[in-house]
Amino acid sequence: MKFTVLTLFPEMVESYFRSSVMAKAVDRELVGYNVVNIRDFATDRHRTCDDAPYGGGYGMVLKPEPLARALDSVGAMDKKVVYPSPAGRLFTQEYAARLAEIPEIVLICGRYEGIDQRIIDLYVHEEVTIGDYVISSGEIASIVIVDAVYRLLEGVITPGSLQEESHVDGLLEYPHYTRPEAFRGRSVPDVLLSGHHEQIREWRREQSIVRTRERRPELLTRDGGRDGFDTGS
Repeated sequence: MKFTVLTLFPEMVESYFRSSVMAKAVDRELVGYNVVNIRDFATDRHRTCDDAPYGGGYGMVLKPEPLARALDSVGAMDKKVVYPSPAGRLFTQEYAARLAEIPEIVLICGRYEGIDQRIIDLYVHEEVTIGDYVISSGEIASIVIVDAVYRLLEGVITPGSLQEESHVDGLLEYPHYTRPEAFRGRSVPDVLLSGHHEQIREWRREQSIVRTRERRPELLTRDGGRDGFDTGS
């Protein structure tokens, strides 16, 4: 799978692809990446990529011309283009799993007040938000999406580990413990020391339900139907 990321700050994105588990996935050729500097496609001597919004208001908007040239340089018209945006649909584990089935994803890192709507109309298949809040860096949002997707690729993470994570079956993950058995007056639950695998499995399931009910009760009543998803060209 390949990730192509368009950004004004390539150093932020490149450092991620060169670190930790992602670096190993790249070395093993499970993941490929291309980081494109949008400023390379500006034509004025100041490499201007933003301008004031029509209609007035605060902030700046990424100009369509350099961004369109950057998108054209990677053949974006024929690929899945995702734009992280506070106005987008909520990014979920289910959506990450569907993105993991696509050979290449192009991500546009917004800045300031966002990007010109005409770029969205012409190129973007999905606007996606990583949560109901606003951050200043489209790079961070794009990295979150990349991280959630690439770890689902075969060979990156042990399959058994993926199956017990939060949101995989609609529940939050159960609590974990490791050595020592006692720490600051708190002990590991006896069932985890019992060696009885079926009882451990049942305890973990119960804990997942309790944790979900306390922290994210809406997950227990959410419609199980699959939301719409367009893989793009």
